[in-house]
Amino acid sequence: MSVVHVNTPGGSYPIHVTAGRLDRIAESIPNDTTTIALITNPTIFNLYGERVLKALQSSGKKVVQVQIPDGEQHKNSQTLDAIFDALLQNRLDRKAVIVALGGGVVGDISGFAAACFMRGIRFIQVPTTLLSQVDSSVGGKTAINHPLGKNMIGAFYQPTAVEIDIHVLKTLPKREISAGLAEVIKYGMITDADFLDWCLANTAGLTSLQDTQTQYAVTRSCELKALVVSQDERESGLRAILNFGHTFGHAIEAGLGYGEWLHGEAVGCGMIMAAELSAEVCGLPEQSVQKIRDLVAAIGCPTAPPKWDHDRWIDLMGLDKKTEGGQLRFVLLPELGKSVVQAVDVATVKKVLAKF
Repeated sequence: MSVVHVNTPGGSYPIHVTAGRLDRIAESIPNDTTTIALITNPTIFNLYGERVLKALQSSGKKVVQVQIPDGEQHKNSQTLDAIFDALLQNRLDRKAVIVALGGGVVGDISGFAAACFMRGIRFIQVPTTLLSQVDSSVGGKTAINHPLGKNMIGAFYQPTAVEIDIHVLKTLPKREISAGLAEVIKYGMITDADFLDWCLANTAGLTSLQDTQTQYAVTRSCELKALVVSQDERESGLRAILNFGHTFGHAIEAGLGYGEWLHGEAVGCGMIMAAELSAEVCGLPEQSVQKIRDLVAAIGCPTAPPKWDHDRWIDLMGLDKKTEGGQLRFVLLPELGKSVVQAVDVATVKKVLAKF
C-alpha cells in the first residue's frame, strides 16, 4: 500500500492507495465516532454498497446510508438539503462521521455537507472514479454548482482520510477512465515534466488499468497535489496552478450544460486550448503544444472544443473563480513542468480561440 500524507493548516491526513482498500476502510474511523453516515448514489451502491457497509459495520459503530441522485446535474442545493434532512432525521451529532463513497459529485457535496452540518463534522473520502481519486478527493475543496457557475458555492474543508481502492476503477466506462487520466497528465504538465514523459511512455498501461501503472499514477498524482495544497490550502496563490485547462474547461461544461461532457473531458480539451494560449503569451514551444495535444488524444479525450462565437466564450470564462476585477486570468506554461498564473487581455484570448 502507498501512503501519501497531506499537511495543511486545516488538517493533516493520510491517503491510502492500494487494491482492496474498500474492505479496510473501518481502520480510518475514529474511535469516538457515534454514527457513520454513508453517502453514495444508487449506481455506486449497487456495485460496492453492501461491501462497504459490511466493512464499516465491522467498526462496531451505527451506520446509516444516504443515497443521492447520480450525475453532475444533481450537485446542487436541492440535493444538499436532502442530505441535511437525512442527517437530522437520523439524529447525527458532532461526533458523527460522513463517509463519501462515489465520484467527484458525491465527494464534493458530501464534504460540503460535512463542513456545514453542526458547523463541521468529520468526513472520509472514498473516491470511486479515477478523476476523484487523483483530484477532487484530495485537498479539501467542497462545493455545489449554481446555474450561473460550477463549484461557486462551497468551502475549504479537509477530510480525515482518503481511502483509494484502485480495483474499483475496473468497473468504470472507458470514457470515465479517459476523463480521469486528463487530471493525471495535468500534474506532469504543471509541475513534473519527468512524470509527463512517464505518462507518455505508459499510455497503454494507464488506459488499460494495469495495476502497477495505475498505482504509481494515482500515488504520484496525489503526491504532487499534496505538495501544492500544503503550500496554499485556500488557493490564494500557488494552488491556482491546479486549474490548468480549467478556465476553458469550465466554460465548456457550463455552456453545454453540466454532464454533457465529463469534467475531465472538458479539462483535457481545455488543456490543449491553454497550451495554445501559453504558446501565444509565454512562448511555449510548438513541439510542447503538440505533445499535449497528442497525449490528450491518446488518453481518449476530445481535442476539439464547441464552435461558439468568441463573445460567448469570453462571457462564460468571465465566471471563472480566477477572474479578478473583470480581468481573465489563466494558468499558463512557459515550459512543460512549470506553470504561472497571469492575466491575459481579451484580444489575445480571441486570437487563440480563432485557431479552434
